[in-house]
Amino acid sequence: MRIPHLNPKDNSITVAIVGCGGFIGSHLLKAVLQRTCWRVFAVDLESYRIQQHLADPRVEFYCGDLANPSVVQRIAQFPVVVNLAAICVPSRYMSEATTVIRSNYDHPARLADACAKSGSWLIHFSTSEIYGKTAADSGLLEEDSADLVFGSVAASRWSYATAKLLAERYMAGLTNLQWTVVRPFNFVGPYMDFMPGVDGEGIPRVLANFSTALVRGEPIKLVNGGLARRTFTSVHDAIDFIFCLFENPAAAKGQAFNVGNPDNEISIAELARIMTEIYADVKHIPVEEIPGAQIVDGVEYYGVGYEDSLRRMPSVEKAERLVGFKASTPLREVLRESLTWFAEHYSTSDCLEKLAE
Repeated sequence: MRIPHLNPKDNSITVAIVGCGGFIGSHLLKAVLQRTCWRVFAVDLESYRIQQHLADPRVEFYCGDLANPSVVQRIAQFPVVVNLAAICVPSRYMSEATTVIRSNYDHPARLADACAKSGSWLIHFSTSEIYGKTAADSGLLEEDSADLVFGSVAASRWSYATAKLLAERYMAGLTNLQWTVVRPFNFVGPYMDFMPGVDGEGIPRVLANFSTALVRGEPIKLVNGGLARRTFTSVHDAIDFIFCLFENPAAAKGQAFNVGNPDNEISIAELARIMTEIYADVKHIPVEEIPGAQIVDGVEYYGVGYEDSLRRMPSVEKAERLVGFKASTPLREVLRESLTWFAEHYSTSDCLEKLAE
């Protein structure tokens, strides 16, 4: 298959977005419809985040799973495939390790095989967790030179990261595959994750976890004191990066990219404090009325097999050099937008009824 020049005004182009109904996928679908004339083959098992787009004649929604070979073959018919599908719920890494591995290695590997055979360009979303068990004094993590260290086999917390890393290595080893790997560093924004007991189960990622506690009026749980440090990146910056890939396919193919915002580094304890301040401002209540944070043990909170990275700071020079991308949204702006959406969304009557059950 010949990959077309991705002219945004070319209405003959169809992009397949796998995981289109998820957090990043819903934002990408909206951006493709707004910024281009392209069609979208939207694949997912759920569509509630993208209901407003399903009537658009340029969108074909297909309810399917990468575990199904016929779904994989259908996706690989399109010239550009963006794969966002994954199980990325932290609590499941310990309790459902084999399922997590199949979701994040077996299924993407089959899609990679199909794209290598058809000639599709596969843009695969991996994770910053592939950098492993980083220390508190870890420096910049560079895509092509960082050493990768993981916990023991008994530490099932690394099931997600090792599966994602193996998927990357498999794709890079397919000589006929046109591939690009994206390593997100904590993308946040509207539609992120879920609220346990309302529209999902388990423990979501940190921002949704803290937002849930604030909306419910419960103490924020600081795992192991919240000493770990992370950078946070606006999902809107992330979408801009994907369009930089679309605009620079020759430079992007055969490359793995960190996508993050080093200016937005913060400890998890500091994150809890700032989110509490923002929530008080958004809800027009005194910050003193919000319960204080509570320190919890990581193994007790997440389960046996839990370990953590103490610092995860991306080098972003490669993305700027090869495709001209640099994230720019400041931390407080990122957090305010995310938390405002979360508070408004989960204050609806349906959500409040579920919370009361």
